[in-house]
Amino acid sequence: MELLKQRIRRDGQVMAGNVLKVDSFLNHQMDIRLFGEIGKEFRRRFEGCGINKILTIEASGIGIACIAAQYFDDAPVVFAKKNPTKNIAGEVYTSKVESFTHGRVYNVIVSKRFLGPEDRVLIIDDFLANGCALMGLIDIVRASGAELAGAGIVIEKGFQEGGRIIRGMGVRLESLAIVESMSEEGGVVFRG
Repeated sequence: MELLKQRIRRDGQVMAGNVLKVDSFLNHQMDIRLFGEIGKEFRRRFEGCGINKILTIEASGIGIACIAAQYFDDAPVVFAKKNPTKNIAGEVYTSKVESFTHGRVYNVIVSKRFLGPEDRVLIIDDFLANGCALMGLIDIVRASGAELAGAGIVIEKGFQEGGRIIRGMGVRLESLAIVESMSEEGGVVFRG
């Protein structure tokens, strides 16, 4: 998606530790017009897949998933919570997820009330690096008996193993911008 790549080149910052900082438009301050174009592109790529639920993980995926949902006949967005709360009562699906950015492991949960065998699910998230968050969400979809239509990722770090692992699992993975390499000196180089 050229619009996204241009925005990353213009406003993204490469930081030490393979961190691509895009907080001015994607995962802290959110550019809603850009999110609309992202949503339209996910819809184009997953056209005809019968998606009736969108699943993401808190926190950065929520805004993107909500805007994208408008283009999937207002499919409800369900997000996996990283911390148990008193307002989730009843049975839950659980999976362990290691966060690349935060450097810690979370037990993510989704209420069984919101995901089941009648659902055809699209997972949406902002980043794919090592694939841990996405694998956790895939585990939850499979545990629910729902059908996984695929995963839509805004930015994939193609030089890390997550995309290869997920594709190797037979999951349809659509990444809007795949970073081939990046450095503080050279900036970001995209695949394709």
